[in-house]
Amino acid sequence: MKTLQLNSIDIFSGVGGLTEGMHQANFKTELAFEIDDLASKAYQLNHAGTTVITKDIRKVSIAEIKRKLNGKTIHLLAGCPPCQGFSSIRRLNRSMPVDDNRNNLIMEYIRLVKALKPYTIMLENVPGLVEYDLFKKAIKILSEELNYSIDFKVVNVKDYGVPQSRRRLVLVGSLLGEIKVAEPLNEKKTVKDVIGNLPKPENSNDALHKIFPSHTPKIKERISLTPKDGGSWKDLPKKYILDCHKGENIGFNDVYGRLRWDCHSTTITGGCLNPSKGRFLHPEQDRNISAREAALLQSFPADYKFPVDAPVSKIALMIGNALPPKFSFYQSENIRRHLEEHLKK
Repeated sequence: MKTLQLNSIDIFSGVGGLTEGMHQANFKTELAFEIDDLASKAYQLNHAGTTVITKDIRKVSIAEIKRKLNGKTIHLLAGCPPCQGFSSIRRLNRSMPVDDNRNNLIMEYIRLVKALKPYTIMLENVPGLVEYDLFKKAIKILSEELNYSIDFKVVNVKDYGVPQSRRRLVLVGSLLGEIKVAEPLNEKKTVKDVIGNLPKPENSNDALHKIFPSHTPKIKERISLTPKDGGSWKDLPKKYILDCHKGENIGFNDVYGRLRWDCHSTTITGGCLNPSKGRFLHPEQDRNISAREAALLQSFPADYKFPVDAPVSKIALMIGNALPPKFSFYQSENIRRHLEEHLKK
């Protein structure tokens, strides 16, 4: 039986984590949209066959998109609208989302769905989005106005073979019939599985693996005293504990913590190259994880390219903001099977 050519679009594509997963599931990404120049550059280093529009999606007309598609059918419209105002870290103890002009970008996604009418859709976001009126409005438009069968749930990427704990909201929809978010797998990956065999950065030919922060002698001493394989600042002698960590009910327990070999990592964030931002110390070497190790914990392929001449903070953001490709693959593979089942009838 002839294999269907399945075409996709990636909105808010970042460095291409979502696209990488779609490609592994045999989708061909026709268009990608990314406002950030550096992230767009990284995307193009890895996905030369995709046309990338480096522009604010709010300034891209439907006519321009249709012109570039040149009549091609879109089987999957996927995207991760940046809704940082809904994230738990940004909200802290607030019940309401932080006022952030990116919050409305989900409606740009809906604008493209309305205009292009793809067979299927996939949207990924922070779990907090599910509580808010904007998400409920989007669901109503998709299901009642546009007649998509919709399913959504909050899942953890560690249950889909990604060596990292990261809770995400996933929404899928189809014009062809009932569709469900892909079920979790039995496949579990640990930190040791993906970075345990890497050479030390100083012995590596990989420029990305050589990128990790340098520290003052005092911080280096604190790191060296942190117990291997999961230790944290709480294990240090009192004289090494920072003032900001003293007192009752101190939060952010993972900062200056080591990863554990036989467990998944904590969430790889945009601060992954700064040990003061989370549990990002190597399990046994006295350093922060490298940019390559962070990318591998995000499940990027070992040869995935990033602009290594960019500032370290920007590289960390590009890696931490990405959708883990392996998670994208399992969701995209689920959608591919749905499309083939219905389109080959």
